Amino acid sequence: MAPKERQIRILEWDDLDKRKFYTYGFMMSMFIRVINYPTILIKTRLQVQTQNALYSGTWDAFKKITKYEGIRGLYKGFFVNTLTALSGQVYITTYEVTRRAFGDHVSNTTKSFVGGACASLVDMSITVPIDIVSQHIMMQGSALNLEAGRRKVTFKDTRRIIHNIWHKDGPIGFYKGYTASIMTFMPMNALWWPFYHFYAEQLALLLNASLHVSVPALAIQAMSGPLASASATILTNPMDIVRTRLQVTGGDSILGAFRRLHQEEGISGFKKGLSARLLSSVPAGVVMAVSYEILKRLSVKPEVDYKVQW
Repeated sequence: MAPKERQIRILEWDDLDKRKFYTYGFMMSMFIRVINYPTILIKTRLQVQTQNALYSGTWDAFKKITKYEGIRGLYKGFFVNTLTALSGQVYITTYEVTRRAFGDHVSNTTKSFVGGACASLVDMSITVPIDIVSQHIMMQGSALNLEAGRRKVTFKDTRRIIHNIWHKDGPIGFYKGYTASIMTFMPMNALWWPFYHFYAEQLALLLNASLHVSVPALAIQAMSGPLASASATILTNPMDIVRTRLQVTGGDSILGAFRRLHQEEGISGFKKGLSARLLSSVPAGVVMAVSYEILKRLSVKPEVDYKVQW
């Protein structure tokens, strides 16, 4: 028996013109990073601080950073972090190719789950060293010191950070927290894609039935992205805290970092940075879903244009 047709049609890898896809994809990736970066920086600082907290929360961190470091302080490490833009293309290629490898005989949920996990594994292998360097830059000038805070981070500072990491730990220093990153982002991405398709399909059924009109597919996908992000973010936040601490302050093991966090701050410690992560991931979920779906629609081959739903 043929599978029931989905309310929201999924454009697959073979439907896309790859030259258009990669060109538009790089531009959209850079746009998303510019919007999203300040919340990533704030989240990093909140997660690294311990009992002697400099910031009481997300809004307090934003006010203090802009006051003592200026708007530029919200973008410390940005140019190093942009090196991960190319990894975004690797990520989405891995996701789509993995989905295609399963063919039509596997459920969409399974394809999305495994595709997201595989894409994350490949992506982390590229981005973890870049993240470690950019996170160290993010922490520069994090003290309430006007002169230190406003000082521009130069290439010399970046080179010094790279040298210090290499001198202290060698090549392995650039992969600190790699296992924790995998344990954070593989579940995050493995969960995001099935949640995204699930919410899109359920919202389409609900809205079309209750409103008695055909709601635009892109509008439904725009609502599904943040719902998927919120669901995946809440479930993976404890591991993200451990990952960030291992990468910035070091530590012997994931289990040891969990124990220390629980001993020092109790269960509430595992919520650290959650509001900043949600402030980052929920809007990013909208941007990611809409950008990705528009990207696929713009990149579709002329012969399969009939599959496009706006």
